[in-house]
Amino acid sequence: MSQVSEAVALNAAEHPQERRFKLYLWVVSYLRPYAGQLTLIVLCGLIAAAGELVIPKMIEHLVDSIIPAKNKSAFTSMLLLLVGIVALSVCASLLRNLLQRTVGSKAARDLQFSVLQKLRKLGFSYYEQRPVGETLSLMNNQVHAVQELYTSFFPDMLELALFVILAVSVMVSGSLKLTLVAVPFFLIYYAVGPSLDRKTTEWNERMNTQRMDYNRKIHESVSGIRDFRAFSAENWDLQRGLRLYQTVTDTTLKWVFFIHTRWSIRRVFFDAGAVALFIFGYWFIRNQTLTVGAFLSFFLIYSVVMFKLSMLIGNLAQQGMMLEQANPIRRLMLLKPLVEEPEHPIPLGTINGRITFKDVGFRYPNRPPVIRDFSLDIRPGERLAFVGTSGNGKSTLLKLINRFYDPQEGTIELDGVPITRLSFQDLRGSIGYVFQESYLFGFSVRENIRFGRPEASDEEIEQAAKAAMAHEFILQLPQGYDTLVGDRGMKLSGGQKQRIAIARMLISGPKIVLLDEATSALDNVSEAEVKTALDRLFEGRTMIAVAHRLSTIKDFDRIVVLDEGTIAEIGTYEELIAREGIFYNLAQGQGQTVAITGDSEDTL
Repeated sequence: MSQVSEAVALNAAEHPQERRFKLYLWVVSYLRPYAGQLTLIVLCGLIAAAGELVIPKMIEHLVDSIIPAKNKSAFTSMLLLLVGIVALSVCASLLRNLLQRTVGSKAARDLQFSVLQKLRKLGFSYYEQRPVGETLSLMNNQVHAVQELYTSFFPDMLELALFVILAVSVMVSGSLKLTLVAVPFFLIYYAVGPSLDRKTTEWNERMNTQRMDYNRKIHESVSGIRDFRAFSAENWDLQRGLRLYQTVTDTTLKWVFFIHTRWSIRRVFFDAGAVALFIFGYWFIRNQTLTVGAFLSFFLIYSVVMFKLSMLIGNLAQQGMMLEQANPIRRLMLLKPLVEEPEHPIPLGTINGRITFKDVGFRYPNRPPVIRDFSLDIRPGERLAFVGTSGNGKSTLLKLINRFYDPQEGTIELDGVPITRLSFQDLRGSIGYVFQESYLFGFSVRENIRFGRPEASDEEIEQAAKAAMAHEFILQLPQGYDTLVGDRGMKLSGGQKQRIAIARMLISGPKIVLLDEATSALDNVSEAEVKTALDRLFEGRTMIAVAHRLSTIKDFDRIVVLDEGTIAEIGTYEELIAREGIFYNLAQGQGQTVAITGDSEDTL
């Protein structure tokens, strides 16, 4: 079972309430380092809330006592007190908002850093099963949703709940009768809310899922623009994108409908409660069981409580929605890397370059075996090539050497030490790996080469470029070595990108060189020149190449022919040609020398 499916299965096996609770605890765990600031946020919120409750009581005192007595000094004192309370509430609110944003941003930063660390540790199988757009959406949309929880929902929920409890206590102490009138509307208001909120949340989740699909579509359209144009399929791609966007729009409109329906229905209950309070308030005032000031104070608090209760109910639904958006991140964090660094690695010391495969077997997740019972001893300083038809495991063997994957069977050793016992730095730091399509950053040519060894001087960079036969074409670029190559090196040809990748590998000075069809995009002359330079620079060092063009490996020490993941033939170029087996047929298909007789050679 793959990494992704294991995490999904584990997530699905949990009871919904249990999953929600664990998800909640996991999200909150990133707030623990900021417990002191969170306490201050709540205190500031309570101060601001107390100010909102004190003002109605001051109005009650003004109407019932100060105005009838025409007490100017009391009015002045109350006015000054009111100014002080408002100023304190404003300062508390400002400090609370500042702290909320600060804590939320820091917690979201910590979460994003954890996600980045996790993505670094996950094996290649994760990226092979997930489109890039989905990972980008996770890093942007999902992390942003969690940040909203940190900056707004968690602190606000606590403050709102405390405010409602405190306000209801004040209402009961002010007028128990009016409180009993208001309570049914509170309860109805609360009862109606969750059902509408669930519907709103459901459509919001659909909208977010569809937006994720649309983001994947946009990434696909941008990444595949050359193919769409080559097949004149731009209009087809555009229509596909429009259909997806129309689906998002339709879902968004339904979400908006339920949002406005929810608020409209709540407004009806709020107004109905207000009418009931006016009716009973008039009756109590007329019977002199309630003062005008007490009624005004109660009604103001009722209005604030209904508003806060509405926010509380809405936030509960929003919090549930935000938590669901955090679930893909939690699933990611639950994944266990298929390739892990040892806790106590063995120091490698001086590297000789002997690589030994012992009964290695390997398969990609959910696929048949690629490598079967593979044993091979590659001597220090040997130049060895893997050849064979596509799908026989040539590139896979290089990936296994570099621990991009670990074999399910057998072991691979470097200088007699299992590579699973080595640190990634020791193992990969001693290997120079050039892919068929190496990734170039959107930096300058100089910085792309310097990536192989960050401390390299400009002179060393130019020497590496010359050895890779890249110096001349680099000088012809608009800004020479300072020319920006564009995203993924899009401003350069395939051959130019390969030469820069080779220069980057050369400057790192590896003890072992892995070449995965690293010169496939070069012409014959450039390829021969690059090969000569590699042979000279890495004389005495282990070099392993995957080759499709057999002319490039004629002088290699040994050639290993793979067939269905096993060694079918092994020997020098001449030995394999003379054997007239699989390699002979491959060479014949490329018009290479197919027979050696005495001092003469026959070619096709």
